[in-house]
Amino acid sequence: MLAGNKMVGFVPTKDSVKAREFYEGKLGFQFMSDDPFALLVKAGDTRIRIAKAKEFTPAPYTVLGWEVPDIATVVRWLTDRGVAFEKYPFLQDQELGIWTTPNGDKVAWFKDPDGNVLSVSQHR
Repeated sequence: MLAGNKMVGFVPTKDSVKAREFYEGKLGFQFMSDDPFALLVKAGDTRIRIAKAKEFTPAPYTVLGWEVPDIATVVRWLTDRGVAFEKYPFLQDQELGIWTTPNGDKVAWFKDPDGNVLSVSQHR
């Protein structure tokens, strides 16, 4: 029933101005609207509601992620736009911040201005 329908992602923010600068300016998402409750941006065919919250504690795990065809190219592009990637000690590629899983998938993590953990991944 739901599989054929479009999905909407949700992520909280305490500062919608900084969030818009990040999601639109750094990640390159299309701005759609801003109301008293949320910003709405579009990433490809996916809409993301950036909910305006007075208080919240960012989750210590990934809340949004994007599958990409060439992770190294995307990481370099985002880095050039000012996105800082997490450099966890277990990462094989400390320069770019990319982890290669035992099955060969690759993942890199970064945070938005509110500390929400986001990721890009390349799957085999």
